Amino acid sequence: MSAPHVSLPDPTHLPHLPQLPPPDPLTSPVTGWTRAHWEAIADRLLDALLPYASPGLAQYRLPGPPSHSGPWSDGLEGFARSFLLAAFRIAGSGGRQPGLIERYAAGLAAGTDPHSPDRWPPITDRGQPMVEAASLAIALHETRPWIWDRLDDRVRQRIADWLGGFVGAVVNDSNWRLFQVITEEFLASVGAPHSRREIDAGLARLEDWYRGDGWYTDGDGRKFDYYNAWALHLYPVLWARIAGPRADPGLVAGHRARLRSFLHDHQHFFGADGAPVHQGRSLTYRFATTAPLWAGVLADATPLPPGRTRRLASGALRHFAERGVPDEQGLLTLGWYGPFLPVTQRYSGPASPYWASKAFLGLLLPADHPVWTATEEPGPVESADVHLGLPAPGWLLHSTATDGIVRLVNHGSDRLPPPPATAEDSPHYARFAYSSATAPETPRAQHSGPDNHIALLAPDGTPTPRGRIHPLGAEGARAASWHQALLPGGGAGHRIETVSVVHGPWEVRVHRVDAPPGTPVREGGWAVADDTAPPTARTGPGWARVRRTDGLTSALVGLHGWSDDEGTVVAAVGGNAYGHHSATPLLTLPSHPGGTHLLVTLVVLSADPAVHALVEGTRVRAGADGGVEIRFPDGTRESVAP
Repeated sequence: MSAPHVSLPDPTHLPHLPQLPPPDPLTSPVTGWTRAHWEAIADRLLDALLPYASPGLAQYRLPGPPSHSGPWSDGLEGFARSFLLAAFRIAGSGGRQPGLIERYAAGLAAGTDPHSPDRWPPITDRGQPMVEAASLAIALHETRPWIWDRLDDRVRQRIADWLGGFVGAVVNDSNWRLFQVITEEFLASVGAPHSRREIDAGLARLEDWYRGDGWYTDGDGRKFDYYNAWALHLYPVLWARIAGPRADPGLVAGHRARLRSFLHDHQHFFGADGAPVHQGRSLTYRFATTAPLWAGVLADATPLPPGRTRRLASGALRHFAERGVPDEQGLLTLGWYGPFLPVTQRYSGPASPYWASKAFLGLLLPADHPVWTATEEPGPVESADVHLGLPAPGWLLHSTATDGIVRLVNHGSDRLPPPPATAEDSPHYARFAYSSATAPETPRAQHSGPDNHIALLAPDGTPTPRGRIHPLGAEGARAASWHQALLPGGGAGHRIETVSVVHGPWEVRVHRVDAPPGTPVREGGWAVADDTAPPTARTGPGWARVRRTDGLTSALVGLHGWSDDEGTVVAAVGGNAYGHHSATPLLTLPSHPGGTHLLVTLVVLSADPAVHALVEGTRVRAGADGGVEIRFPDGTRESVAP
């Protein structure tokens, strides 16, 4: 059964976006949105920034808590990231945006004037201006005929001098290496001093992080997230546009091949309602998740038909628009839908969300390009149930057409530096699963919630973190990993090995848990959240369930090794990006028998009522050798070896 097309309110009735054109059901039968909608939202975002501009238009000082870099840097961030959006709008219109051209040309002149009160902070070692320099360089390149070529020679020299602060500077060893590549390649393109050695070194470092099948880690370790989408694949495409004939054709071809492989997977990360899977850091960039879809078209490096590319991108933009993004003032706030600081990081400032400007990359493609004119095609989640093993990041995707939900099972991304370094768990990396319909719990009083996590409990009730994830493989319909559960004063820790087997909406987790005798063990299912009312809860012996007002339901059932104790539900307020009220089903084994104990759990997230009527139909049989036979409700059988 195919999922229905996304049924959302008429976008002409969105009060915070009054300028939107009417939907076009002929060209865009899924979302209704066209290039004109993208242009209208770009214009709304850019117009809304003007009240926050400095007198010289070189900084945008938006309301909200400052980043750790401080308000001066945050003001530059507002200019640079919005200039990226303005550049795509200017170039996409063939320069027919005189107001934007004049506005950003004035800002460039004032920001680089060392005597101006609007002057920008300099580029220094590992400083935030490095990030913003790359956005400036991309925007200057894409608008070159209308801005750079028309600037006064003195202003051009000042811009080159300011960007030149990158040459010889120390850069964070992560996606930041590509900011240096982009900035210095632009300097090369205008005949300014640069270091070809530094450009080549940054591109070579990217090769070190490639893990195969289109996936990079963002620096050493297992750091897999959307930085693959909006940085590690995007910047090589934009670098090649700046470099032109200076770029090594073989290297460019390799980047394009990797992007093509990545997009084969990335298309599966969007739910039928347009929501991207909620995983990783910098989620306040929201629809920047669509940037590589457009980059693939720009670079002729996409396996997707043009109608599907636009459907996925427009679906994501529309998803957020219908949930109040941008807000009533036309601003992008620090959050997911409304303001929600737990999805931010120390580096996040009031203008940080404007990295979402990368989503508008498609405006560089002409209006008569097939990506804008082809009839929309449904996304993968709308056509059939899918399971997809991703060995490089250690992930397993499974989506269901009846409710349009995408679920990501995580057995490989922890965002920790390589051993022996340690770090605290992040709720956006340490969970066993993420989805397009939920967010992890991020409570204020503690670092991490109980959802999608199995833990040993200390005597005071403190749960063990997941810590470093050791992947054991991801292929077909299963993935596995192990981690060390560290109890206070417990020495080296206790191994918990988990195999996830998925089928349709179902996930069965087979845990082999080492623990001292008498230690309690707790597992949490999916947290569901709602702004309108607290989710309803039901519990019974060895099971628990929570349900949202619209029917989205999370169920957790002990299939083997758990006690017959009543399942429980923990409710929370203000700790979830998807809604003010949230709840998580829990199972607890009061006393571990010691040694290695087998626990098997059914974990379900679904909006399909038929699925929840079948929850009790999953059966398992544990063999004497420790192997597990699984029978799903439709009769499908899987086995997990000892």
